[in-house]
Amino acid sequence: MERIITYTIDSASAGLRIEQYLRRRGYSYQNLTQLKKMRESILINGVWSYMRTPLKDGDILTVHIQEPESSPNIPPVKLPLDIVYEDEDIIVVNKPAGMPVHPSLNNYENSLANGLMYYYRKQGKPFIFRCTNRLDRDTSGLTVVAKHMVSSSILSSMGMRHEITREYLAIVRGALKPSEGTIDAPIGRTGSSLIERKIDFENGEHAVTHYRVVEEQNGHSLVSLILETGRTHQIRVHMKYIGYPLVGDYLYNPDMEYIDRQALHSHRLSFTHPVTGEKMEFTAPLPTDMRKILSG
Repeated sequence: MERIITYTIDSASAGLRIEQYLRRRGYSYQNLTQLKKMRESILINGVWSYMRTPLKDGDILTVHIQEPESSPNIPPVKLPLDIVYEDEDIIVVNKPAGMPVHPSLNNYENSLANGLMYYYRKQGKPFIFRCTNRLDRDTSGLTVVAKHMVSSSILSSMGMRHEITREYLAIVRGALKPSEGTIDAPIGRTGSSLIERKIDFENGEHAVTHYRVVEEQNGHSLVSLILETGRTHQIRVHMKYIGYPLVGDYLYNPDMEYIDRQALHSHRLSFTHPVTGEKMEFTAPLPTDMRKILSG
């Protein structure tokens, strides 16, 4: 993928070296190292410049990102994609349940990565797959994918600083009481399992989930959940811990009467755009299989 980003230097940034300025914009040290290896990747007023060059008020700094290679070992496969938003830096996709994010041994050609690889191959664009918020295969909803190394690095840093708000919708049996609250319980591995997790107050990692009942229908509760941390299976384990496991969850609550996958949907994503600084917010409606549980 190729991207040209332009910055106009103001008086507050005058005197900074290019590398200092870019670090303040969220570029990682790895980004700077990679840019140094690219021909004419850094220009001041159209002139190829070194990272240590000082900036002046009114300078036009141009960053030319050149990534001519695509991710290896991800075959492009024509798959249906529900693209919610796309620009030069990010793409937001509403992922269906049953689609893994990354290829794996038994899911080599049916992942979101395969579909996006085909999407960009058809446009004649190289593409390196960098997903910011990974979703389980059977969790539906919004995920954001970075289109180049700089947006990826900045989004990853934002995620670590909890600057990306992720709201999920889940369905549980019964009337959840209390109807809102915060679950603060550490999560760790279950024995030698690579997949299953449990609440572990001795060795688990800090995990916090805020929940609120949205509606009650047909003997079930639709619950809004906002993650403060991002542990594996966090929502699924936390909801089981308080006695309201997600319906359809084969691993933690194999209650398949109404749905054959965990009733969990990534409903809303909000964050600051990694390059423009614009406030971004996206929502994806509740999928049909979850809506049917509530309607009966």
